[in-house]
Amino acid sequence: MSKADAPLKAVLQSAVCPDEVQKQRFLAFLEKKYHTKVELIWEKVETGDNGFCLRVGAEVYDWSVKGRFEQFREELQKLSETSAPVIPLLKNTINAWMPESLSRELGEVISVGDGIAMVKGLEKATYGEILVFPGGVKGMVQELGPDGLGCILFGEDDEVYEGARVLRTGRTAGIPVGEGFLGRVVDALGSPIDGMGEIVADGYRPVESPAPGIIDRSPVNRPMETGLLTIDSMFPIGRGQRELIIGDRQTGKTAIALDTIVNQKGKGVICIYVAIGQKNSSVAQIADSLQKRGCMEYSIIVSASASDAVPLQYIAPYAGCSLGEYFMEKGRDVLIVYDDLSKHAIAYRALSLLLERSPGREAFPGDVFYLHSRLLERAARLSEAKGGGSMTALPIVETQAGDVSAYIPTNIISITDGQIFLESDLFFSGQRPAVNVGLSVSRVGGSAQTKAMKKASGSIRLDLAQYREMEIFNQFSSDLDEMTKNQIAYGQGLMRLLRQPQYHPMRQFQQVLTLLVALDKCYMKIPVDQVQEMNQRVLRHLEEQLPEICQRIQEEGEFTPQDREELLREARQFIAGTGGV
Repeated sequence: MSKADAPLKAVLQSAVCPDEVQKQRFLAFLEKKYHTKVELIWEKVETGDNGFCLRVGAEVYDWSVKGRFEQFREELQKLSETSAPVIPLLKNTINAWMPESLSRELGEVISVGDGIAMVKGLEKATYGEILVFPGGVKGMVQELGPDGLGCILFGEDDEVYEGARVLRTGRTAGIPVGEGFLGRVVDALGSPIDGMGEIVADGYRPVESPAPGIIDRSPVNRPMETGLLTIDSMFPIGRGQRELIIGDRQTGKTAIALDTIVNQKGKGVICIYVAIGQKNSSVAQIADSLQKRGCMEYSIIVSASASDAVPLQYIAPYAGCSLGEYFMEKGRDVLIVYDDLSKHAIAYRALSLLLERSPGREAFPGDVFYLHSRLLERAARLSEAKGGGSMTALPIVETQAGDVSAYIPTNIISITDGQIFLESDLFFSGQRPAVNVGLSVSRVGGSAQTKAMKKASGSIRLDLAQYREMEIFNQFSSDLDEMTKNQIAYGQGLMRLLRQPQYHPMRQFQQVLTLLVALDKCYMKIPVDQVQEMNQRVLRHLEEQLPEICQRIQEEGEFTPQDREELLREARQFIAGTGGV
């Protein structure tokens, strides 16, 4: 008999041998299912009940008490992932549920180590599907090879061993979502790690989902104010934009992201901070800082720390993005920070090398660009038909010695809508935030600014560029004419005004008034070290004397030429009255 004509072997495991009638029923069921001749082999197994277990290759029909209970447990699991009221559904499920002859595909672990399990036998498993290992450890299929599957494990692999059975779930990786996550710190799988008890979820979302299509998007034209004068005036960020924060370590990248979160207080924006590969102490410090300033009530922290398994670090930003999409699709505005994608890429490289994928440039796999593009493209401002919500992404990338031409930085620069480049020399000279005005850019530009900010910011970038040229020239000459000295003094005053302490965001009207007065060169005669103090005094004076104009700028984002003249006249008189000091 040829191999093709050999009957399919099926193994029936039960405590009692089936009689001839029962055997014929089994054979009829199997031949109808698999459309081929079947040879039925009986094995005696003490199941402790009258049930049986039927194995056909990698598929198992478990009709024991344990198997039927597992079916019911899966029905409850599916039920828990819906957003419908649970109690009525639970009653209906219990009353209506009947066990079915469902096959379960089983695999076997070939090898395990470093958070990776190689599995054979699951021929129908799909990429991204969740598998269940011994001890309840879950993993996700990451590699579909001719000899088996490569699976990343979301837990300790102590209980996973060679030869262990692996079960398919038929579901992709997901995370619970809901309003209950606000104010909480969770891990990459949505489990709370802040010691504040369980979180009641409103639903369940896959961690990987397609980005909104072109028709489903609206133009990015509403500002996402950071409260930082440097950024809001020159590199405005819009709701739905992806703006990269890039720079060497310890240059204030995270500080900019946290200031932006603090500035959303009272503006109805949901903030999600994703910490990838950071120390637990650093994440705890960030949570404490946000809590003290009353920002945790609208914030969520998703943490996959350096001590967590590499697969959790890989999946964390996608999990955070799914949380954000839940709120975005409800018509709300979301700000999400990925801190940082350099560590995310390194985690993915480690997984890929362990899965024996071919290494490319800097040992990264060939699909490392797609790793981040499919994440960042999910940030968008939705059309009114889709609810009008938005998700703004602030990915953070760390450079080495200011090299923005490295592999991962260039990839992410090409995906995002602009970058804020932080420079070490500026940081150590006391210019904080240390934004390099020449290398930073926002490709959305003035579309994401209010009319008031657009008018007030005027020529600030050009003035700062001229100052940088004069400063370089000043290094080679001590004999300068009066005009050059004035230009340098003006530029130094502007740079000093752009200095801003952390956790002290400026309101829109304060930024507008600062720019109007500074660009009118009202601070030209004031010593550089006194410019910031004078500006604070001027802002307080204008808010007291002209409250209507200040309120109009803050609420409507607009001012008239008459408002401008009145503000500048009042500012000049105040500065002159103080003796310019």
